[in-house]
Amino acid sequence: MNDHHLEPFGESRMSALIEEAIFEDLGMGDVTTDAVVPPDAVGRGEFLVKEPGIIAGIGVAGMVFQCLDPDIHFHPSVEDGARVAKGTIIAQVYGPLQGILKAERTALNFLQRMSGIATLTRTYVNAVSGTNAKITDTRKTAPGLRILDKYAVRMGGGVNHRFGLDDMVLIKDNHIVAAGSIAKAVDACRRYLGTRGFDRAIEVETKNLAEVDEALACTGLSRIMLDNFAVPDMRVAVGKIAHRVEVEASGGITLETVRPVAETGVDFISVGALTHSVKALDISLELTHA
Repeated sequence: MNDHHLEPFGESRMSALIEEAIFEDLGMGDVTTDAVVPPDAVGRGEFLVKEPGIIAGIGVAGMVFQCLDPDIHFHPSVEDGARVAKGTIIAQVYGPLQGILKAERTALNFLQRMSGIATLTRTYVNAVSGTNAKITDTRKTAPGLRILDKYAVRMGGGVNHRFGLDDMVLIKDNHIVAAGSIAKAVDACRRYLGTRGFDRAIEVETKNLAEVDEALACTGLSRIMLDNFAVPDMRVAVGKIAHRVEVEASGGITLETVRPVAETGVDFISVGALTHSVKALDISLELTHA
């Protein structure tokens, strides 16, 4: 799928996102820090990982501090995608203490969420190791944070599905109902793309083996999604498709079921839980000098 949306550190998009997050937290000012910490105080702190995981968002955290106060120095000791053990110091920060404390929660919110996504993704990727299946995400992301959620999936070893509705054609069940059939929906999409000169992949969602047969009778498809198929039916569907198009498995796939799904021979396994049900990785900022 298109990768042009997924540059995580594009200045304009990232600056706007971070500024909004800081404003959301800071409001008119941090009354506690302003009351307790002298304006000229400087401090130093360490980002401590409290459980094993995969780091993502270390650069974003640094950008938060720079955005709030350019005099704050942020020094990461690991890169995104690194596997870390409990107790690892992944970054140090030094500079005006008021700024450090005001940026702390926003930086951690980004870092913890993104690292949680990367960690869960890596767990799924490891679960299908040795098969041809790739773990991919969905659009079930936190509103406004999709660029970071999907970047974190990549840092965990997954691949990105479409970023947004403009990236590709994905004909789902409601589209099929609206069009009248899979064939009619695919034909409508092909004509639409052709008249506008758009180059987009076309994927169609199927619910059963009869719909797989209907999809295979269509021309111009890039991928068939097997949605909520039982594993035996999925294996039959993969045999029917026989590498003519890519195959994606989707629908309620868990860590307990992902290996059998991968072993059917599908190319992609989409997992909404990577981003919509993520558990933040436990990371804290500990002041070592103030």
